[in-house]
Amino acid sequence: MKSTSFNRRGALTRTAQLLAVAAFGLPILSAHAAYPDKPIRLIVPFPAGGAGDTMARTLGERLTTEVGQQIIIDNRGGAGGATAAEAAVRSAPDGYTLFFGTMGTNAINVALYPKLRYDPIKDFAPVALTHINPRVLVVGPSVKAKNVAELIALAKSKPDGLTYGSAGSGSSGHLSGALFESIAGVKMLHVPYKGSAPLMADVLAGRVDLTFDSYTVYQEHIKTGKVTALAVTSRTRMGVAPDLPTLEQAGLKEYDVSNWLGVFAPAGTPADIVKSLNTAIGRAMATPELKKQLVSLGIEPAFSTPEALGTLVKNDIPKWAEIVKRSGATVD
Repeated sequence: MKSTSFNRRGALTRTAQLLAVAAFGLPILSAHAAYPDKPIRLIVPFPAGGAGDTMARTLGERLTTEVGQQIIIDNRGGAGGATAAEAAVRSAPDGYTLFFGTMGTNAINVALYPKLRYDPIKDFAPVALTHINPRVLVVGPSVKAKNVAELIALAKSKPDGLTYGSAGSGSSGHLSGALFESIAGVKMLHVPYKGSAPLMADVLAGRVDLTFDSYTVYQEHIKTGKVTALAVTSRTRMGVAPDLPTLEQAGLKEYDVSNWLGVFAPAGTPADIVKSLNTAIGRAMATPELKKQLVSLGIEPAFSTPEALGTLVKNDIPKWAEIVKRSGATVD
């Protein structure tokens, strides 16, 4: 009888909790009633200061409000995001460690790193797609090309004479450049960095000729004329910079790179926690202030079910394997 009485009391308590959530929006997220009862770590595969870090931090701020616990940003740049991904998959699958995965870490790396120490499909539980971030082809002050055609002509006139930087070997910026070389029929020298911030400093100083990076990073410098944006990498123009043509419109047929980002948990994370996090992320991404902020930076707010994000990963792995093979890109 005591056991029955205890279960009834537990059920009544749980009912009261759920009613409290419905009435007051209290942060009880799942069948794990105490979750979250401590801060949640979001591992980010970029150093502080770049576009990816900005996206993670703005999401973290909104998500903190939604779940009632602080989201701690853990920046771990390098190795094309593999270092951060490995740290995430080694973490306990309890909902207190999440990973801000990208098209690079969860799709491209499979083709670039033969000895990759994690499986993007088996080792992660998808939670939600959060951002779509097309890249911009930016040339520094040392390059006088005013459009894509002039840049291609310049690159053809001196093979390996132009340098393009990226946020790291295997990053989407790296592959954007490799795909550009492949379709345009040019040869440039790739210079990998540990994140967008140090890369930007060298682009501005003229030590690196060009880059394929987020509009967010170069927005102010484009406006002041310190660098020149020639095109966007997506198939459609950006609303924040409608005058910039796409690379396809500039003559590179079938060129299309739109980097996506999303939240993942270690495989084995309870399904109800994943579902609750998905709901919280959906509310965060729907916040008008956050949407306005992202759009002004050339970033498209996104949201998906865990299943849809999982499907995106599965479809992108073979897609990028073919692009890597065709471009001849290698990890430096």
